[in-house]
Amino acid sequence: MSRRKTERLLNLVVCLLATRRYLTAEQIRRAVPGYPDSDEAFKRMFERDKEELRELGVPLEVGSDQGGGGGEEIGYRIPPQDYELPDLHLTPDEAAVLGLAARVWQRASMADAASGALLKLRAAGVETDASSAVGIEPRVDTGDPSFPALWEAVRDGRPVSFDYQGVGRTSAARRHLEPWGVVSRRGRWYVVGHDRDRGQTRVFRLSRITGEVAADGPPGSVTVPEGVDVRRIAFDRSEPVAEPRPATVRLRANAAHGPRRWARDVRPVGDGAWDEAVLTFRDVERFAPYLARFADDLVVLDPPDLREAVIQQLKSVLAAGGDGDEPAAAADR
Repeated sequence: MSRRKTERLLNLVVCLLATRRYLTAEQIRRAVPGYPDSDEAFKRMFERDKEELRELGVPLEVGSDQGGGGGEEIGYRIPPQDYELPDLHLTPDEAAVLGLAARVWQRASMADAASGALLKLRAAGVETDASSAVGIEPRVDTGDPSFPALWEAVRDGRPVSFDYQGVGRTSAARRHLEPWGVVSRRGRWYVVGHDRDRGQTRVFRLSRITGEVAADGPPGSVTVPEGVDVRRIAFDRSEPVAEPRPATVRLRANAAHGPRRWARDVRPVGDGAWDEAVLTFRDVERFAPYLARFADDLVVLDPPDLREAVIQQLKSVLAAGGDGDEPAAAADR
């Protein structure tokens, strides 16, 4: 829906809510900005707007009111008592859960809807401040670039295709999937569905999808088999435990104390401004965000996939409004 149309419908709702009498089409035309001057164009647009309001569940009442100045001519209004929400009564725990849910979705395509829902609840007198829930912290992040497209594909029942780099693979392969659901497990997101290439049910980790997710068929062409539990499918397929790997890093002298506590083979290099050390890790995607926290006090030299993951992590922070260019410069050394 365009912004112009949204504003016109909002103004129309406000106008019809504010009146106690029925307003004729001509009165609405004069009172609500955005309608065209042409009579025929106005009639067509007004008819579409009325249908739009009804589809949105707005109780548009039609009638006439001689005393209102409209004579016997048909008019419109929205009875406030039919439009307003009933009183909401949520426990503090329920309100806290709603606030935490909105924080989970803050980086997804549903962020605007989540924020709008919280505003409506606050306007109704419901306190939804998640900070009041002491000791509760959401651990689900929706920052994977492929999440919005896959969530929409599941919602619309649309097949998709994407490039996927599996565990142990040196390059990505094109996959074609009929998605059944997107679920989170241990802070990671997975899409479950029917893999057309393999002819089997498969689970794909979103962080291993490279590039964009493309539509691969019409909406409504995916049917989820009866009785399928996508969460059980995702949870029952545990990933193999990766073998420990060494990472060679440089640590600024008298800095990066966290990694220093468990580093080995630490030795000064150059003029003494830096130390070189070896760290052990298993999972690049978990380790890279940790190392990125130390910004320009730590530089990854090897392996290449960890170095690239740290660089991308720092670039994403800068793109989201991080401070200055120094961290990215340090990562590119």
